Amino acid sequence: SPADWQARLPNRSSPWYSTMAFLVRKGNPKNIQDWSDLARPDVKLVFPNPKTSGNARYTYLAAWESADQANGGNKAQTEEFMKKFLKNVAVFDTGGRGATTTFNDRGIGDVLISFESEINNIRNLYKDKDYVVVVPKTDILAEFPVAWVDKVVEAKGTLEPAKAYLNYLYSPQAREIVTSFYYRVNDQKTMDALKDRFPATKLFTVEDKFGSWEKVMKEHFAAGAEFDRLVAAGRQ
Repeated sequence: SPADWQARLPNRSSPWYSTMAFLVRKGNPKNIQDWSDLARPDVKLVFPNPKTSGNARYTYLAAWESADQANGGNKAQTEEFMKKFLKNVAVFDTGGRGATTTFNDRGIGDVLISFESEINNIRNLYKDKDYVVVVPKTDILAEFPVAWVDKVVEAKGTLEPAKAYLNYLYSPQAREIVTSFYYRVNDQKTMDALKDRFPATKLFTVEDKFGSWEKVMKEHFAAGAEFDRLVAAGRQ
């Protein structure tokens, strides 16, 4: 597909989006409200390893940027915050499912962090636990882009149905379905009607704050880069 494929459909070809949320235990005993609470010495976190999990990379970047905004862009202070934040992780599972098992079945940690959609679905799945969902004040935009692949639709002659299906994903019916699974949509009327389901939060994009994903992977998640340094420093 062409380099500008994301411009072919609305909202950068992302019919819905999400952000990160916290699942906390019944009654929110640690009074967790925002990212800043997650660096407190009495709080234990559960989320996957950013080296192996995409959703954990969003968590790490959201925590970083919220600290950066709070301290006016002082990198040394942000790194200090991140050291404490990462030190508070009780278990780094390889993926989201493992992290859910650690938090729910093994009862480890005060806060499970994942996509808002995922966190709400976990809460609904384990209603007897009376978990509470918290959406922080500053958060990261996680998009889920869709596309038709030119070579494939040309070879199969399926351009029209492919386009029709992808356009359907932006329709009122599709919006109703995806918001019922706690994905957010770029339609103000829908979001206003569902404001009880989707708490207000100020979203930033990875590109705006960190440059490209390529840059992020190199500076933060490559061997010996920022993440490795911060984890090692926290262990000392």
